[in-house]
Amino acid sequence: MLTKENGDMLNIALPKGRLGDQVYELLSGIGYDCKSIYEQNRKLIFENPQNNVRYLLVKPSDVAIYVEHHAADVGIVGKDILLESRPDVYELLDLNLGKCRMCVAAKTDYIEDRDRPLRVATKFVNIAKEYYASQNRDIDIIKLNGSIELAPILGLSDVIVDIVESGSTIRENNLKVVEEFQQISARFIANKISFKFKNQIISQMVQRLSEALTER
Repeated sequence: MLTKENGDMLNIALPKGRLGDQVYELLSGIGYDCKSIYEQNRKLIFENPQNNVRYLLVKPSDVAIYVEHHAADVGIVGKDILLESRPDVYELLDLNLGKCRMCVAAKTDYIEDRDRPLRVATKFVNIAKEYYASQNRDIDIIKLNGSIELAPILGLSDVIVDIVESGSTIRENNLKVVEEFQQISARFIANKISFKFKNQIISQMVQRLSEALTER
């Protein structure tokens, strides 16, 4: 059971979907269960006063926003979101869940022309800019929100920068991975004010998570 500190529940921003299910299973296994989370309803907030925890179900890309702005004390978010949006939070632990890679991909017959700026389609604008700046490569960014693989196929871009998990989508669209430059996984983050005033609770959770991950 959580040690109560300042009499407040610990608000946990849990991403909806498969990653959230995996994380909840992990947290439940180390003493932070909340049975009502399995109820068939449309609720977004679930509490277990006995364990002093409150789960907030949010869109994965919004987790860091909730934590940064103190609507949640802690949360679980992909490293890609942290790199792209750069929220002012503490990154406390790599959960080694939701593993994938940030990659550059292009058509299988693509040959780069270094005499002109590279056209890069991506939804990860900041990540792409930082990567190519480290390569001293001039680029033109084309921001897309979905179906990134279409861009090089239709000649909209030379390459794409995107997350690759199994690589099947890349292969099925006659693309190839040109470069892998960042490993992505789920991270446990904390609001900076919460970490100061609920340090005992949060540190206890991090320790238990770390021990559980070591035993896996």
